Amino acid sequence: MVQSLSDRYLALIDTIVDKTLQGKIASTERVYIMLQREIESGTGEVWERCFTQRLEATKAQLDKKLKAQRMLRALETIETQYNRLQKANQQQNAIAFATKKLLESDHSKRITTLNEILDINQKKPLNRHKLQELAKNLDDAAKNASDSKIAEDCQQIAVGIIAGLNSFAQIEDDLVSWMYQSQRNLGFSREKPNPWSFWQKKIDSPLPKQLFKTLAEQNALSDLRGITNNIELRGWVELAILLQYVQQGLVSWYDKQPYNAEFGKQVSYSTLLTFAVIWLELSQTFTINSQLRDGCFQIMLQILRLFARRDDFPLYSGFFVSFSGEYLQNTLQYLSQPIQQIPGDREKARILTLLGYSQRTLGQYEQAIKFHEEALEITRNVEDRTCEIANLNHLSRTYVQQQDYDSAINYSQRALILARQIGNRLGETNALVNLGYSKVFSAHQLDIMDTDIYNDAIRYLEQGLQLAEKAEDIQSQSLGNNSLGIAYVILAQPLSAIAALEKGAKLAQIAQNIYLQGLSYIYLAEAYYSIEDLDKTVFYGCVGMYLLHQINSLEWRKSAGLMTIIKGQKGEDIFSGLLSQHRSEIIALVGVDGYDYIPQLLEDYKNS
Repeated sequence: MVQSLSDRYLALIDTIVDKTLQGKIASTERVYIMLQREIESGTGEVWERCFTQRLEATKAQLDKKLKAQRMLRALETIETQYNRLQKANQQQNAIAFATKKLLESDHSKRITTLNEILDINQKKPLNRHKLQELAKNLDDAAKNASDSKIAEDCQQIAVGIIAGLNSFAQIEDDLVSWMYQSQRNLGFSREKPNPWSFWQKKIDSPLPKQLFKTLAEQNALSDLRGITNNIELRGWVELAILLQYVQQGLVSWYDKQPYNAEFGKQVSYSTLLTFAVIWLELSQTFTINSQLRDGCFQIMLQILRLFARRDDFPLYSGFFVSFSGEYLQNTLQYLSQPIQQIPGDREKARILTLLGYSQRTLGQYEQAIKFHEEALEITRNVEDRTCEIANLNHLSRTYVQQQDYDSAINYSQRALILARQIGNRLGETNALVNLGYSKVFSAHQLDIMDTDIYNDAIRYLEQGLQLAEKAEDIQSQSLGNNSLGIAYVILAQPLSAIAALEKGAKLAQIAQNIYLQGLSYIYLAEAYYSIEDLDKTVFYGCVGMYLLHQINSLEWRKSAGLMTIIKGQKGEDIFSGLLSQHRSEIIALVGVDGYDYIPQLLEDYKNS
């Protein structure tokens, strides 16, 4: 008589339990092997039903049978090893499925298929061990394939995967050690060393070595065109594997930094954006092989999607310091065009939001409005209310810069209503600050001196600031203090302005928000100038001017104008003396190069 599958599985469970109680099973590994040998693929439902039956029966005997407790422990071991087996089977199935997909895909689509398999946005992306297994499967398939093109592609991909893993292994131990070569900010400075030159010395493979050398020397990746147009598929795959692991390793390390979690996040953001641009630039070097070109572009989109899906995606904060030491205005500008080619979805709306407020920082207000309006349309279609509120707030802030205060008030009011409807505290905080900010500027533009209007505006600003402080949100506290300080400057209340702006500047520095830090400094210069404190006027004015110039914000000219007036009034010697008194403080903020560049910056302003 043929034994049913259920009877077989019940017998297997009983055998393992009995042998465990008799002391004949010395390790959990033996249980795993028995399950692996006896349980048939695709019969998990039958097994789980049988196991549940035995588990419930054993639990029912706990008060009646002395050995029931030991039986229960044996069953728990079986359950643990079964779960381990299921996980292993799922991973094996994933490798088998990936191999099958690559073998069955058309030659022209094979790079696209490979990128889908390697995509780190998956719930369970392949780890290094599984990639090695995939390479082995493809190598075996290549030896048995009757189609020569399939065999060649599989062989090339297999070799490329192993080469990429080996290249990463050469730099893995030194993935972050380059940071400690600098004495400032654990290597997060604008000064060398940078990672590319460091890794270049560690790696043997020609293509990655040349890429790192080009990046280290800050040359255009178009210089690699002669090389990339002649590489085989295996070279491209090696680069894809290597750069993905470098990117993942850096982001993981930054995200875990306890010494400054906010700064760690900022560098994670810039790392993702930097790698997106690297792939975008690489795509433009493949002028002959369109498949490799499109593959580069596909990886760039995957990275942007990964960034946009982060829970901590920066909907309100702007410029980030790059891990290589540069600010990202050029990176963000570079991504503007390809982003427009992507169909509208939640991720695209978030990237457009980032591009929009970054354009505002650069003084590109019309472009900023276009990005935010497009993002706004997408967020409504996909019902992403949080992102919708952020774009309403950014539009409000942008219209303030264009001196269209009615529109600014309108957008901030809409943001405030929607934020309160869904309980979005961050959106409400920004909306309150923007509303107060807009009302101050509106009244000032119309030369209205009604105290009630200004008090009403100040009240909105203070409400927003209270919410930010309650939430311990450094970015929003910085924005709130900055806005409140600027309002007091406009209202000719310099002492109140100084208190708010100094606090805002300190918070902006902690949050690594260069724009808000620089903006706070230039308004501090105005406040101190109004009380005839030229010493602090020059200090704050020069530092603010330099910081804003470094991120290409046009607002550096506002401070440069004030510094030029003081220089004209007091003379070159007195101005230079005031500047030199603060040399050590300025160097602490912007470095020696920054301090030395200030006179040149004023000269550039004068000649422009």
